[in-house]
Parts: sequence; C-alpha cells; structure tokens
Amino acid sequence: MEATDNQREPGSSLIAGEATHVPKGENLPPALRGFFQLPRGRQVGFIVTVALAVAVAVAVVLWANHKDYERLFFNLPEKEAGEIVEALKKLNTDYELDRATGAILVPADKVHELRLKLATQGLPREGEMGFDALDKGSSFGTSQMMEGVRFQHALEGEIARSVMTIHGVRSARVHLALPKESVFVRQPKKASASVVVELGSGYGLEPGQVEGIVHMVAASVPQLEPSQVTVVDGRGHLLNSRDSTSGMNLTAKQFDYKRQFEDHLIERVENILSPVVGREGMRTQATVDLDFTETERTQELYNPDLPALRSEQVSEEQNRAGAAPQGVPGALSNQPPPAGVAPETTGQNPPAAGAGQAAAPATAQAPAQPASASKSATRNYELDKTISHSRLGTGDVRRLTVAVVVDHQRIQQPDGSYTSQPYSDEDLNRFSSLVKEAVGYDATRSDRVTVTNAAFRVEQAVPVEPVWEQPWFWSIAKQIGAGLVLILLIFGVLRPAVRGLVGRDRAAPSVGGPQTAVAGALPAGAVAGAVPGAVPELAGPGGYGEGAMEGPDDVLLLEAPQSYEKRLEFAQRAIDNDPKRVAQVIKLWMTGEQNNG
Repeated sequence: MEATDNQREPGSSLIAGEATHVPKGENLPPALRGFFQLPRGRQVGFIVTVALAVAVAVAVVLWANHKDYERLFFNLPEKEAGEIVEALKKLNTDYELDRATGAILVPADKVHELRLKLATQGLPREGEMGFDALDKGSSFGTSQMMEGVRFQHALEGEIARSVMTIHGVRSARVHLALPKESVFVRQPKKASASVVVELGSGYGLEPGQVEGIVHMVAASVPQLEPSQVTVVDGRGHLLNSRDSTSGMNLTAKQFDYKRQFEDHLIERVENILSPVVGREGMRTQATVDLDFTETERTQELYNPDLPALRSEQVSEEQNRAGAAPQGVPGALSNQPPPAGVAPETTGQNPPAAGAGQAAAPATAQAPAQPASASKSATRNYELDKTISHSRLGTGDVRRLTVAVVVDHQRIQQPDGSYTSQPYSDEDLNRFSSLVKEAVGYDATRSDRVTVTNAAFRVEQAVPVEPVWEQPWFWSIAKQIGAGLVLILLIFGVLRPAVRGLVGRDRAAPSVGGPQTAVAGALPAGAVAGAVPGAVPELAGPGGYGEGAMEGPDDVLLLEAPQSYEKRLEFAQRAIDNDPKRVAQVIKLWMTGEQNNG
C-alpha cells in the first residue's frame, strides 16, 4: 500500500483495484486533445463555427481594404484595351474590368493621374478620323464612288473632332446625308445631318451650346441649313428642335430673355441695397412686361415751310401791227407799198409841202398802231420730303414692377447682443428712391416699386458639418468596424472555443473501468487526505453539475480552486443523485486512511 501511495500523484483519482489509464494522444497540444475528446457531432459543429468565423474575418478585411473604382476608359477596341492593361501592369496599378460594358476600372483617386501617364505613352490611340484617313489606302484603281464615300467619312470625322472640343462632350459621331447633285432635278433634296454626343459624368449641354453645335455643323457642309441638323445625346434624348422658327421655340426664347432681364434687375437692386441692409437682410422680386411685337413702318413727310424751285418755263411773244390792208382785192392791192420817206423835221407841225411835192396819202400821215405782246411762265416747286423705313425692335418694356422686402435692422447692445428694430418711413422712402434709380423707373409706363419692412430672418447658429459627412470619416469607420469585428470573432468565438478544448483536456478523467472516483468532491475539512483544489463536476441528464459532459459516469476535475459553498452544494447534489457511488468513494477513502495508519 505504501508503494501504491507513493506512486499516486496529487490531484489524481483511482478506482479501487484498477490501474491508471493514459489517454490516447497525450503528446498532442491541449487544444487538440480536447478536440479529439469531443463527440463526432460536436467536432463537426466546432469546425463549421471556426470556418464561418474565419470566412467572416476575411470578408471584413477585404471590405475594409476595398477601394472605390471608377472608369478609366470605355468603348475601346480590344487591341487598345489590351495595350492599356499592359501599361497598367507595368505601372503596378490595380485595375478591374467591367463585365457588363468592358470598361477598364481603376481606383478613383488615381483616375486623372493614370490618364496623364497613359497620354504620355500615346494611349489610347486616336482612330483614323478626319482627313488623316485620306492619306492611307488610296490607290490608282479606286473608283469615284469610293473616293466620295471616303471624303464624306473624313468630313464627318473632322466635324466630330470639332464637336468634341466643347467642354463636357466626351465623344461624338456625325452622320451626313448628302444628296447627289443633278441638273435634271427641278427640286433637289436638302442635305441633312445628325450628331450623337456622349457627355461626361455630371455634365450637360446648355441650349446655347446645342445651338452652337447645330450652326457649326450647318456651316461646315455646303447647302446645309440649321433646321436640317439633329443633335441627340447618348441616352437618345433630342437636344434641339428641327423647326427653330416654330411658335413654341420663339416662346421659349422669349421666356429666357424675360427671365434674364428680371434677374438683371434683381441683381442691380441687391447691389445697391446690400451695402446698407446686407444681402441676407433683403428679398427682391421683379416682373417685367415686355412687348415682343415685330413692327415695320414706312413714312413720307413733307415740310411746307421750305419750298424749293424745281423747274421754270417762261414764254414771251410781241407783235407790231401796221396799216391794215385796204382796197378791193386786185392787182393794185397786191402791189407792194411805196417806199417810205423819212421826214426832215420833227415836231408837232410838220412843214408844208413844197410845190414840187405831192401830198402824202392819208394813210401815211395816220398815227402808228400800238404793238401786241404776250408773256407766260410755268414754275414747278418741290416741298422738303423725308422718306423713312424703320423696323421696330422687339422686347420693349411695357411695365416694370419691383417688390423689395427689407428685414429689421440689427442694433448691437452694450453687452454684445443684438436687437432688431424696424426701419423708419424716411429710410424706406430712401430705399425706394434708390431702387427706382437702379431699375430705371418711368412713371409714364405706370411702373411700380414697393419697398416694405418685415422681420423674416431668424438668427441661427453657424451650421457645423457633421462628422459623418466628412470625407475621411467613412474610410476610418470601415477600418475601425473591421477591427471590432475581428476582435469580436477572436475573443468571442475562437478564444472561448480553444479555451474550452484546453479545459476539457485538463479536466478529462482517466478512462479505465466502469466507475470513476471523485476526489475533492466533499469539503476540505470533512475528508482528510483529499487533494486540495480538485473539485469534480458531473454533468449530463442526471443534473450532476453545470458541465457539458454526456453522462453521469463522466467526471471533470477542475484545477481552479472553488469556494466552500460550491463544494458543499456539489457534494449535496452528488449524494442526492447517486448515494451509492458517494458511499463507495467514502469507503475507498476510509480504507486508504486505515492502510496509511
């Protein structure tokens, strides 16, 4: 018995009449020994649990290290895409390929840098567009039809290049429909064109830009009218109207002009009042009634005060009458009159006729008859005449209405606080005068300007941007979240499982017979020679303890010291559940004490 007692190690338990059994795999680590001692079902469950924990940990790490990718290039030929991929490999840059579109994706923070680096290498290479394509492939045997097709294709490429220079347009395609000219056709068909533009991410074309594209294409092709050009975006939306002279199109332009005019007036009012009341202390609205009527007028005006002689015609006629013909018509009357004799003396009393002179006939001595004269004049006068042809412009202002609301003025108090106080009538009149001068007030047009005072501004604290809206927050949150998940998996799943296996290996009883002795189940003061700190724990359907053993025959020896209350409670449960086994143990202890004594 002494030899037996000397061979017994502290903390071991023996069954009476049986030797100690060494379990299989004693040289393995405690965790593996505990794993092999588990039932087959629990081993499978343990493996699945550990595998899931490792998979979750790997997924969390990959999610935390995942980078946001953005398209580098798209719609590239396979040859050029392969060259770009090779260049990215040489640059040691991560990339992905979009399976849906075939686009090359790279980290979002390196998109612009990589584009510049690839551009220095000439990637992506521009296709043969424009008139550059005419330098290749020409031969002596090329037909005239092929030459025409190639020229049209080159012209389309040149126009597409010009369209792509517009900001926001990533790519463009142009299709021209040029009818064949013929002298035998009375009404030839008109040329037409269609433009498809692919816009960059977040970009859009303004109506002015679309109109510019239309006119640029129309000016690049002979006999192409702007109304025959169609512009479509990458989604198939029509960006312009083929009928630019339609009433709806004119109405839209008029509305844009009216809105710009009103915005200009509002800006003028705010610029004149903001130094006085502050830009946040006023609200302004303006309404303009415009006249878009087109009027042509021709006027012809005369000035009666400024006559001018245009033409004059004068006619004057004088006749001297002699002696009237007398006598009987005949030979004598047809003879010429005798020669006249000039008198030698003048006076009222003519000298008497001499002896040798014959008396003059009575007709010669009669007084001369007066001559007849007529004079006529025709004068044409012109008045001052003015002919004017004018075409009145559209967009004349019919009426102007402006409304301004001014907030209460803020007055600083001695303690640093601010109080609000309404403006006086004098101040409001002064503001109204400033607004009238700024907008060009005209009373003849029945313009109206209203300036009123009302409290509408509420003092608010300076908004602070939340932390979660900062760009760096989510990146750090992903890293912290991944770390917490890993710590939870390690200390919440893996470590308890490993500790359970190690504890099972340490507390596993010797398997050598149908029964197992329990050492240290009773209180230390009740049984002499009991191993201190060895407290068995029974588990199973019999309710022997709080362990996780399969049956009442399995007993665990816990190395951790237990309190007196726990030992006493365990001993009471053991006595109530299996009094025979406890009696056998006590009997074994008593036999050992007698042998030692």
